[in-house]
Amino acid sequence: MFSVAMRTLRMEHDALLARLQEVIGHTFAQQELLKQAITHRSYLNENPSWPLDHNERLEFLGDAVLELVVTEHLYQTYPNPEGELTNWRAALVNANTLALIASDLALNECMLLSKGEARDIGRARQYILANAMEALIGAVYLDGGYAPAAAVITTHVLSRLPDIIEKRLYRDPKSVLQEEAQERVSATPTYEVLEEWGPDHARHFRVGVFLSGEQTGVGEGPSKQDAQQAAAQDALTNKKWGK
Repeated sequence: MFSVAMRTLRMEHDALLARLQEVIGHTFAQQELLKQAITHRSYLNENPSWPLDHNERLEFLGDAVLELVVTEHLYQTYPNPEGELTNWRAALVNANTLALIASDLALNECMLLSKGEARDIGRARQYILANAMEALIGAVYLDGGYAPAAAVITTHVLSRLPDIIEKRLYRDPKSVLQEEAQERVSATPTYEVLEEWGPDHARHFRVGVFLSGEQTGVGEGPSKQDAQQAAAQDALTNKKWGK
């Protein structure tokens, strides 16, 4: 009975991966690359017999491919100053945008996670999805080269650029919060690490942002800088500033 259940789960997961390949427009010649891209480090702790590595090396590669394709597109398409192009690129490749794209692709349903990570649907999951999106891009690049990787990025990442420009989503939350706070209440935001946890290779931070001693926002991230940005965005949302 157990083996039948396991076969059923494997077939269901294979169907999800087939659907993922259809959605991104790339069928992997090397299916192992796709499976590695959706393998989180935590999965290996509970499944030591899994024959593939986790996705962090693919994430490293995909991050570079993503930045190159986005940068090339911005350079070739827009005559804007370097500073504006940098802000647009940052808005396209940050964890929030990549996590949204991963969700749209149903990448979450494909992920191989530990039971504990699978239950976590909070901010940490968003970073797992963002990292998996980069790993997927890296896997496409290794499997098919630059052209198919660029096609995936063009369809699923660069397609969000017009909305980012129109709604000014490229503005840095920390900078916006500082401008709004100084203009509205003559105060400068300060940031404080409230909590940090995790091993050295996967630290996680919770940061609070304060205005005149009052905590106005909180954010989490894999670095203090990311957590500060998330806290600033939370404060802007709570204050209804920067609209």
